Amino acid sequence: MTRAPLLVVKIGGSLHDSPNLARWIEALKRWPHRLTLVGGGGPFADAVRAAQPKLRYSDETAHAMAVLAMEQYALALSELYGLDLAATPEEIEVIHAAGRIALWRASNMVCAARDIVPGWEVTSDSLAAWLARQTRADALLMIKSVDIGADSASASLASAGIVDPAFPDYVGGTPVYVAGPRALPDAGARLASGALPGAPVVSPTQKIAS
Repeated sequence: MTRAPLLVVKIGGSLHDSPNLARWIEALKRWPHRLTLVGGGGPFADAVRAAQPKLRYSDETAHAMAVLAMEQYALALSELYGLDLAATPEEIEVIHAAGRIALWRASNMVCAARDIVPGWEVTSDSLAAWLARQTRADALLMIKSVDIGADSASASLASAGIVDPAFPDYVGGTPVYVAGPRALPDAGARLASGALPGAPVVSPTQKIAS
């Protein structure tokens, strides 16, 4: 049996108060194959960061709290857009087998992982890349509130603050696309046809074809 393509999509937490959030979810629902969504931390992670100087908890504890912030955002997205929550690869597979979109609850897998370095350099960007590798995704689509140039390198995106500093270390050879507001108008049509919106990203283990 042919393996259906698997797409992991990171929905930036910065979109939480944008009308584009609903438009992106609507477009993503047109993807005809397996789809796993990863929510950012949004305002919930911002609260963790803001409280840290006052409460003086460590970066390791802040990381664990920020992962829980991703779950809070996922819970909100699940209720608002009728998405199915999944905490393990097995739960993700069951949801995909039913022809539905899986929305990742990150803390279960992240807390058990030995290859994730806790700290602010590893945010939901790197965790989405990590999940894509864990589930052998065919591609990772990063949906952001800003646009990037075509064929950008993951290292340059990290330097520009588009993705977190650790992202190049976690993405490996997974093909990555970054989509911003300019990609939204035709995103639904592209996704429905099995194509990805946005610009391709070159990871440390990939090269742009000459």
